[in-house]
Amino acid sequence: MVVAEGKTFCGEHANANKNAKEDDVKRIPCPLDPKHTVFENKLEKHLKKCNSREKPKPVYYVKDVNAGLEEDPDTSKEQITLSSRSKEELGVFIKKLKHAAAGLNHKHEEQILSHFALQEALNDPNNGDFAFKHLKQQASLLGNMEALGLLGPDRCFVEFGAGRGKLSHWVDIALQGSRNTHFLLVERATTRFKVDGKHKSSESVFERLHVDIQHLCLSKVPLLIKEKMPVVGIGKHLCGAATDLALRCLLDRSSEEVTDREPPRKRLKTDPAHTETGVDEEQPASETVAEKRLKVAGISIALCCHHRCDWKHYVGREFFRSLGLGPQEFGVFQRMSSWATCGMRKPASDAALPEGGNGKQEEDFEEHDQDGDTLAYNLEGMPAVEERETVGRLCKLLIDQGRIYYLQQKGYAATLRYYTSPSISLENVLLTAVPAKD
Repeated sequence: MVVAEGKTFCGEHANANKNAKEDDVKRIPCPLDPKHTVFENKLEKHLKKCNSREKPKPVYYVKDVNAGLEEDPDTSKEQITLSSRSKEELGVFIKKLKHAAAGLNHKHEEQILSHFALQEALNDPNNGDFAFKHLKQQASLLGNMEALGLLGPDRCFVEFGAGRGKLSHWVDIALQGSRNTHFLLVERATTRFKVDGKHKSSESVFERLHVDIQHLCLSKVPLLIKEKMPVVGIGKHLCGAATDLALRCLLDRSSEEVTDREPPRKRLKTDPAHTETGVDEEQPASETVAEKRLKVAGISIALCCHHRCDWKHYVGREFFRSLGLGPQEFGVFQRMSSWATCGMRKPASDAALPEGGNGKQEEDFEEHDQDGDTLAYNLEGMPAVEERETVGRLCKLLIDQGRIYYLQQKGYAATLRYYTSPSISLENVLLTAVPAKD
């Protein structure tokens, strides 16, 4: 807020003025969002336009359409923290983990690529270390997408957890000159420094969907209904359960069943099909369910924050059960997965942002690497750092393998690979999927 002429404080901090007169209008916290204040005598007017007010739900909002089923009421109970478990209990779970992961390939293929669309930005000396790290990741993501044949015209790219929309931005630059390219940027939060405005004059269509992935029914998005084009699901550092929600959003047919269950429109006498005699002529068969389904051409999602996964939404529950594991083991593995990135660094409270950081720099800061359980630093008798890292990686591997199994069951050839080096990001695994060849 700007300080008015003759005032010492802006409106937001007017209450801090000790010299304020008694008749000065008081500012109070907004009842919809106490993070900001409003003049008391203008509260009623403010509530009508406050950005935190409840807004009408968009047509593609279907509550919990991508949420998993609550199979067991006990799973909804608060999880027991690792620090509440004894060393012996953790030892039992680690033994189960190693047994379950025994037959899995513990080392992913490394495929660190680049793309010409980012060469100029990568060579720009004005980009600092943090910007360079993100550019390197985006370049490799585009390179891997191109290697899979996902970059092309006549398709719609759906970026989940879009944030500022930088990944879609670079995909659009890579596809300059391509016809009929659309972008849907899914983000539940209001984001600053968006790059969408840079594409207002381009031939590509950019549209933001302000909705939680949990409630997004893609088959009801007007753009996709109109264009009927293949969809490519993309994401960079899609945290925990958001990855599972995105996979359900793309591939789970329950959302399409919601559309199919809608009552048919009542035929009116003015309809062309209704003849002058009042007898309905035979109508062509309506569009089949298969024709209504989204055609998902591929998926490319950089994974992170497995400790934020949720058994209810997890797509690999069937895989876990096939190994004799359930929600209790999943809850422990989910928490221990943070050891892969937190076991060798200081706790998040000791981490510092770059000097002079602004809003954009804070977003570029690798906050994903700082999250997680810092148990390793405050309990005695725990495994050594190397052992904790190994356990954390096995937890991530097992959770990701459940996602691979889910994609395979849906008819996709899915892979996990390292798309960047640990020095660029500790969360360096990319999940890709394309339709399996017959």
